[in-house]
Amino acid sequence: MKNTFIRLLGLMLVFVMAFSLFVGCGKTETAETETETNNETEEKTEEKTEATEVKDGIIIATANEPPTLHPYLHSAVAASYMNYLTFDYFLRGNVDTLEPEAGAITAWETTSDTEWVFTIRDDITYHNGEKATAEDFVASMYYARENESYTSNYSAFFESAEVIDDTHFKVVTKDVYAKTLYDMSSFRVLDKDLIEAGHDFNADPIGSGPYIFQTWELGDHLDFVANENYWEGAPAIKNMTWRIIPEGSSRTIALEAGEIDMIIEVETNDLARLEESAEIAVTNIPGTSFNWLILNNEVAPFDNQDFRHFMNCAIQKDALVMVALNGAGTGNYRQSPGMFAGATDENMDEYNPELAKQYLEKSGIDPTTVVFSTICSDDVKRRCAEVIQATLAEYGVTMNIESMDLATYLSAAAEGNFEATIGGCTTSNSLGFVEYKYHSSMIGGSNFTRTADAEIDALYDEAVQTLDETKRMELVSAAIARIQELCPQIPTYSANVVRAFDANLEGVHVNASGSTYWHMVSWGK
Repeated sequence: MKNTFIRLLGLMLVFVMAFSLFVGCGKTETAETETETNNETEEKTEEKTEATEVKDGIIIATANEPPTLHPYLHSAVAASYMNYLTFDYFLRGNVDTLEPEAGAITAWETTSDTEWVFTIRDDITYHNGEKATAEDFVASMYYARENESYTSNYSAFFESAEVIDDTHFKVVTKDVYAKTLYDMSSFRVLDKDLIEAGHDFNADPIGSGPYIFQTWELGDHLDFVANENYWEGAPAIKNMTWRIIPEGSSRTIALEAGEIDMIIEVETNDLARLEESAEIAVTNIPGTSFNWLILNNEVAPFDNQDFRHFMNCAIQKDALVMVALNGAGTGNYRQSPGMFAGATDENMDEYNPELAKQYLEKSGIDPTTVVFSTICSDDVKRRCAEVIQATLAEYGVTMNIESMDLATYLSAAAEGNFEATIGGCTTSNSLGFVEYKYHSSMIGGSNFTRTADAEIDALYDEAVQTLDETKRMELVSAAIARIQELCPQIPTYSANVVRAFDANLEGVHVNASGSTYWHMVSWGK
């Protein structure tokens, strides 16, 4: 619709103008600065050189405070960042392919379709000095089953886990299970003695990871120190602080001023300026983060399939990406990440205002009677919501925008206490994605739309028990085609993984899921 495009263009123009003004202000210098004496300049240069030589710490800025430091009682990416510091995972995701590879577990073999034997490292030491054995791995699996987040289901696959000897343990799955290695990758290694003692892993997350937790000032920062006994070698950076800075431009200013060394969630409106700086390095790659306007399919009008298709066809996703992400992403109409095997365009919507009108008429709903609220937990989500709000208003639909902190939003979404919300999901494969977001067993957990469809469930259940990769992906594609027919939620974009950091940092490798192995990061000489 013409008015929609004009309004969206207006929104983009406002952001561009604001950005231009900010850049201009950032270049202003005073006469006093320009007339420093040579002696003063030399002294400051010497001080900076000395500071660089002894620097062994890093300050990282992140937008969201973790809801917990516990290894399992959450589904928040912000908490996962902390978990990767303090805990070893059974298996790692390859930095390029995301496929499971050796980590705390070094090797595995199948002795039948349902039995696996795993070999662990023999040099893993916990932060309390205790050495890890296979008993700890088995205890960790059962602990996860008792304590995992309400949004997860990755510990349900095994029938039993038992110790063979100090470095080997056996896992028996309930059925033939194609996701065994992926789900094993989600377990963290915990000390069996601490588990049995009822240790509080939120207050004191003792693990065997590359960093040891020190302090947490709520709303401000978290501190960690290097684990000198880490099995892969002591991290080069000895002190690490994560600062909580919710506002995007404030994170940018702090990096430019040298107050911090890295930004996790880069304000995309500042991206061009950061990329132009010789003192700042920027990583900007396609990511697995898949984002939506999540609709509660149990409440009106979102219990109407045609109304959901109307919304998906009405929203111009490319314009949304420009306003919300300043172009650092890809607009989506499909209901699953396109980078994974099994993705399909079958039954996929497209931007088509005329088709949107047809779906709206078919729904039988008077758009002027529709008023709903959408939850946003950060600035990017709010900008995304504003584009959707402007679009829907052209059709007579009223969408209100509500701000909410991350932990409260996740709880409300899992419990179904919402109408709509802007959210996302990061996974490493399409089979897990279908389960987490659309299988009925995940209602009350990560299936925020509360989709309950017998056909989707049946296709997933068959796929997860199919070991042949080709046949399994055919089933996954059929499930995704069915999901796109139902259109449970409104895809918005796949966000790029963007990091900005001091150009003197070396070894910063970020994969498509946003993970960094911090023990490999160091300061250049």
